[in-house]
Formats: sequence, C-alpha cells, structure tokens
Amino acid sequence: MESYDGTTAAIDETFLTTTIVHNRMYQEYAITNLAYLTPMDQDEMHRLNLEHELFNRVFDHRLIFPPINRLRRVLDCGFGTAQWASAVAEENPGCEVIAVDINAAMAVEELPGNLYLQIDDLNRRFTFPAHNFDIVHSQMMATGIHVNRWAQYLRDMYHVTRGGGWVQLVELYYNVQSDNGSLSDDHALRQWSARYLESMEGLKDLRVPLRLPNLMRDAGFVDVEHRMIQLPTCGWSTERRDRDIGEANRENVQQMLSSLAIYPFAERLGMPIQDVHLLIAQARLEANDPALKAYFPLYVCIRPSINAKFVLG
Repeated sequence: MESYDGTTAAIDETFLTTTIVHNRMYQEYAITNLAYLTPMDQDEMHRLNLEHELFNRVFDHRLIFPPINRLRRVLDCGFGTAQWASAVAEENPGCEVIAVDINAAMAVEELPGNLYLQIDDLNRRFTFPAHNFDIVHSQMMATGIHVNRWAQYLRDMYHVTRGGGWVQLVELYYNVQSDNGSLSDDHALRQWSARYLESMEGLKDLRVPLRLPNLMRDAGFVDVEHRMIQLPTCGWSTERRDRDIGEANRENVQQMLSSLAIYPFAERLGMPIQDVHLLIAQARLEANDPALKAYFPLYVCIRPSINAKFVLG
C-alpha cells in the first residue's frame, strides 16, 4: 500500500482474503466484520463504473461542486473503483489525492502518479493530521459505515478539513419512490426497499441521507446545503435530460437490485435464496416499467453554502 507521503506499507493480509457466497465473491474481512455486505467481483466492478458514469451525467461532469481555486490535498472516503479519485487527480496534477477503501481489488489498474490508495476500514477513526485537506469527499457510504459510527465519521471529517475547506457527501436513499404515487406496498420494488432497510436495521443507517444536515451541524459544520435529486429507475421522464439519466441508470438499477440484496436478504433475513432471486426478478420488472415512474432519491450535502450558482439538474 502506498501512502500519501510516498512511502510504502504492507497491506494487512486480512483485507486480501475473499469468500464465495451464493455465487458472488465478497471480501472475507467485510463479511466477518459486517463492514460491507456487497460483492467485490467483476460484476460489481462493472456496476460501479456504470454508477460513476451516471453521476457524471447527473452532475454535468463536475467532480467537485464547491468553487475551490487551487486544490492541494483531497481525501476520498470509499473509493470503490477509484474512478472519481483518478479523475480528480488527472484534472489537478499539482494536487495530492488520498483515497481510502476497505478493498482495492476493484480499483482501475492505471492510476495517476498523484493518487495514493490506502486500504483501511472507514469504521475506524481517521489517523490523518488535523486541518489537512482542502476537500473531503464521501460517496455512497451508507451501506458501509456502521449505524453508530456516523456522528464520529463526520467529526473526523471536520477534524481533518482545513479552515475554509469543504466536505462533499453524496448518498442514495434506498427507499424507492414513485413520481406519480403509483407504487404501493404490494409492489415488489417497494418490498425490495422494505426488506433491504430491514436487513440493515441496527447495523447500517440507510436513512442517513435524510439526516446528513443535522449530523453535519452536530459535527461542527455551518451553512450546510442539502439537495435531493430524483434518480429514475428507467427512462420514464418527459423531460429529455431526466429521461436520458433514467436510461443511463437502467442497467445500474437492474444490477444493484441483485448485488445489494443477495447477502443481507439470504444471510441476515434468512430468506430462501430462491425467494430472494424471485423478489429481485419481480422488482427488476417494475423498475423497468415507465408507468410506475419509480426513482431512488439521491442526496447531496456540502458545507459551507455556495454563493455561486449551484444547479444539480
């Protein structure tokens, strides 16, 4: 493992072992410690790349929302395939980008020279120096951060962000909604959401996207801005831009409904794997039905507030 000061440290062997559960590959450390219950295989790598391209479309290819004139050091929490961190490093060659994740197996092979990956569990306290980063970025971490860790997680961000620096959070709320109110509790897609939230109860806070502003204020941040964006599950919108986003999100959603659910539904809820696959198949059909106008709420939270125009579509 390469650290941001250019030195090299050995990777803890516990992070390298994998295990197969219901024909998907998981990191054994993540499963044993209930840190991350989503596969870490080629299929999931493909989905995360789709998700990265989707967010590029949603955010108009803006990687960093705040108006920072000169980046010196960036922290990316939960780098996944390292697409975001790589893009930031390439766009800012004079900046050091430090990215942390529980697993580097899905990261792109060729990394910019100013990007340094660190393997660690973000449920542990940060060890970076205080006031060290111009911006701290955390994206799609609700399924990884423990329910009792969030308050300290944000305090850790506050501690390592320099004065006048920024924090940028992006989280999906997995409680699927309908733009025309046609989804009911009898629909498989709504049942998928209910089961997923139930499966993570007491372990992960999947409702944290709704609580981010208060959590950030409690951590010491001020002037917090919080926005919700509809992510259509398919191309149902009559607005061209939103329809294009829905079309781009279709395959991601189809894969996400399976990858997120397999382990928690079967292993935490005790559902027979055949029933898990059946519910996923039914939910996929409904997610792909334009008449239901289904979407997942995506929340963006930053501090401080932005004086410049801030439009997320």
